[in-house]
Amino acid sequence: MNLDDGLLFASLLIQAVLVGLLTYRRAWRSIPFFCVFCVWEFASNVGGYVVLHYFRDSYRLYYLYDTAIDSVLEFSVLIELAWSVLRPIRSSLPRQTPWVIAILVLGVGAAIWPFSGLPAFASLPPALRAIAHVEQTTSILRVLFFLALAGSSQLLSIGWRDRELQVASGLGFSSLVILAMAMLRIHESSWAQYRHSAQITVASYMFSLIYWIVCFAQKEAERREFTPQMQNLLLAVAGVARAERTALTASSRTGTGNRDGR
Repeated sequence: MNLDDGLLFASLLIQAVLVGLLTYRRAWRSIPFFCVFCVWEFASNVGGYVVLHYFRDSYRLYYLYDTAIDSVLEFSVLIELAWSVLRPIRSSLPRQTPWVIAILVLGVGAAIWPFSGLPAFASLPPALRAIAHVEQTTSILRVLFFLALAGSSQLLSIGWRDRELQVASGLGFSSLVILAMAMLRIHESSWAQYRHSAQITVASYMFSLIYWIVCFAQKEAERREFTPQMQNLLLAVAGVARAERTALTASSRTGTGNRDGR
């Protein structure tokens, strides 16, 4: 067995342990998208191994679909974590808040997009170039999300024992390694160098998996309430957004009524 296969089988074993632990902890009740993401990662790695060894001609198509679904799930996990952070005041927020969060995350991703394309992507076929660009953008987004969450942890009353920061930390670390390896690949001139960087990427993801196993093996910390100042600020922002939406709705109805009156 070569090193690549060894890393794959080791990661599959660790992923299976993590999925089993998430099931045991019933984590799907609080972070369902993260649970789906972990199950998908395990299933897609198994499928990728089978396709690569027995249906090699179809591997490029499999990789395209796999990366696309993976990016969508990672995007959903970020939205889920942001919504979960607001748990102490969710009952006071508008029902549309998750959609607002989704739009904000998507907006940040759109802002990252023009700067995330690497010169090395230019030599790839159009479909692979687009997927690589999406993957790079998602990695940067995960790192920025972790930095934002960790930087505002005091204001949001979360710590390293809270699931939101634990999940974001694992995603942020593996994404940071992915970005570093992508930058190194620009200067790589041999297949051996490319394999080494890919192996480091897999090893970093295994480290994140082990970190999650250690975190979820422990009982979840009780969620702390926001400080009164932070709670008032968030509710004020939500109130402004709700007022603007109401005003836009009323304006639209008034405009419709005026046109009907004519």
